Amino acid sequence: MIKVAWDRITRYNVLRAFSASILIGAACFAFAADGGTNITVSGWVIDSACAYTKGLDKPIGVACARACAKNGSTLVILRDDGTIFLPIDSKTPSYSQNPKLMPFAGEHVTVTGKEYVRNASHALVIDKISR
Repeated sequence: MIKVAWDRITRYNVLRAFSASILIGAACFAFAADGGTNITVSGWVIDSACAYTKGLDKPIGVACARACAKNGSTLVILRDDGTIFLPIDSKTPSYSQNPKLMPFAGEHVTVTGKEYVRNASHALVIDKISR
């Protein structure tokens, strides 16, 4: 009799744990499936250090932006209104977007892609970039 009651309790707990794991998995999938928002951004390709620490409205020059990027600084898009977009890769593992941006370093560009916003941060998966 005790074994029958114990089996029933164990079966109930296993069923409950299984249901909870399915629910948690579905919630994680729903959050991970955020596809971003299609956006077009006009702004400057500038190294992140200058964009944040110097408060520049545009790069000092092409040579300066390229030198900083070659030295390892991440290139970002500084929109005309001052919003900074961090270019990201949509794949995992992710790759640096500097090689894609290096031909445009220090220049004003128009970028289309998908924007991802988290708190006050803006990230951008680049589909197309042009001068």
